[in-house]
Amino acid sequence: MVSMSGDRQRSASTSVVQEVSTSKDSPSASTSTVAGSSNCSKDKKMSGTSSGPTMGHVLPNSLATVCGSNGMAPAPSAVNSLTRRATANAANPSEQGQLHNEESPNHIVYRKMEHIIERMQDDNAGVSVKNVKTFMNKIPSVFTGTDLTNWMLKNLDVTDQAEALHLAHLMSAHGYFFPVEDHILTVKNDGTLYRFQTPYFWPSNCWEPENTDYAVYLCKRTMQNKARLELADYEAENLARLQKMFSRKWEFIFMQAEAQSRVDKKRDKLERKVLDSQERAFWDVHRPVPGCVNTTEMDIKKACRMHRPIKSARHLSVAVAGGRISPSVSEVDIQCPAATIQKEIEFLRKKLARTNIKVSKVAESYISFYEQYVEYDPFVTCTEPLNPWVSDTLDFWDQDKSGKEIQLKRVRRWAFSLQELLKDPVGKEHFTKFLEKEFSSENLKFWEAAQDLKALPSSQVGARAMEIWNEFLGPEAKCPVNVDSKSHEATRLAMDKPDRWTFDRAAAHVYHLMRSDSYSRYLRSEMYKDFLSGSKKKVTGRSFIVPRLSNFNLTSN
Repeated sequence: MVSMSGDRQRSASTSVVQEVSTSKDSPSASTSTVAGSSNCSKDKKMSGTSSGPTMGHVLPNSLATVCGSNGMAPAPSAVNSLTRRATANAANPSEQGQLHNEESPNHIVYRKMEHIIERMQDDNAGVSVKNVKTFMNKIPSVFTGTDLTNWMLKNLDVTDQAEALHLAHLMSAHGYFFPVEDHILTVKNDGTLYRFQTPYFWPSNCWEPENTDYAVYLCKRTMQNKARLELADYEAENLARLQKMFSRKWEFIFMQAEAQSRVDKKRDKLERKVLDSQERAFWDVHRPVPGCVNTTEMDIKKACRMHRPIKSARHLSVAVAGGRISPSVSEVDIQCPAATIQKEIEFLRKKLARTNIKVSKVAESYISFYEQYVEYDPFVTCTEPLNPWVSDTLDFWDQDKSGKEIQLKRVRRWAFSLQELLKDPVGKEHFTKFLEKEFSSENLKFWEAAQDLKALPSSQVGARAMEIWNEFLGPEAKCPVNVDSKSHEATRLAMDKPDRWTFDRAAAHVYHLMRSDSYSRYLRSEMYKDFLSGSKKKVTGRSFIVPRLSNFNLTSN
């Protein structure tokens, strides 16, 4: 990116330092104040030339180095995209503000938050901003979290302290104010000190800083021997990663950081503290701490909704003299109203054919489902043995695997649906014995074979499909299943090129027969009732143990 020699880079760096120094000593720069000042007009905030620091004071990283007092770059090859955007913003703030309104889907939210910030910075009714003196130093232009929360409760439409803290946390996450001594942008209702961000760094200016700017900022932090400017662990990792990424032009990045560091040393001590913290908060928003939410990411739904055209209903569109009432309606629709109406009729007929369920019915279904299964949720209902997910014992799982003790609620769950019965190994074994008594066990065997076929390797699917056909559906099947003629014919045609889903239609028909006939008779049978009563005796009696199904003759009287 940068193709100048070492001598040219050093000469460019020297000129940059002189220009930035000239910018600092200019009248516009001398009139700037810290970001904690309260009176800021709307126009001044957008241009960044009033109560907040001027361009010469607050340009982030490479921007403060490359741009001179007139906002122009001395070396075009050294100017990155952030520099060009900031220079254009300073040259024509009205067009830039209009561009922000068009490109940022969050601009409405930004304006609401900035309106609250304006009220907070009011001299008479705003948050009390003061200088805090400590034993060793002085902290300028700060306010406490308690003052901020009390102001919100008094001046904003918030119901309680939790809502006020939530709103303050959201505004801090967007970078409108920040903690003085922490990288995590959150608000606590205590004596923690906070500071307002300069309007130049507000997110409404649509900042998109690049990695080169971040590299210059981190490199500059390493040059300043201050405890408050030491890099955090994640920042040191980011610096090492950026140094590896920009290894070819790291010399130029280092020169930019060195030039900025020299300019910062010429500033007033209190002003330097404020500007350093504001620049740190800017990067905490755009390069947040790992685990924190990045509020600069654009919501894809909002972006798509913003660019989606709004179309009016066709049946409300009528022709007017000299043009059309809606640009979304074509000339064909206006000239041929009969065809348009016919399309509307067909569309409405299709909507009538669709199955619609009321939200109230869906809610009732969900409530009924959760009430039915609440007993089986170990996080809601206390289990015996204890829930293995919240305790150190595995007796709950071992009990289900052993099969020696069948809980009553486990047997009752078999009556919920055929799916619940087949999901339980003990229930499926019990249901299989019932089907053998009814001479219809081939239905369950065929359905299980069709399900197991889907899990086989591709090399074994063809051979296994032929075995299933010969055993259950073929002309000389050993265990023929009762399927309708259409399902049988569709399966026969699918056997020309068998795959995992060859028997799906026939298996679905057999499953429907089991659910509507065999499963209903199973629940009404004495076999299930006796097993259910046996579980009840196990619960009430101490020495009674239900035997394993494999060793228990259910057909005996």
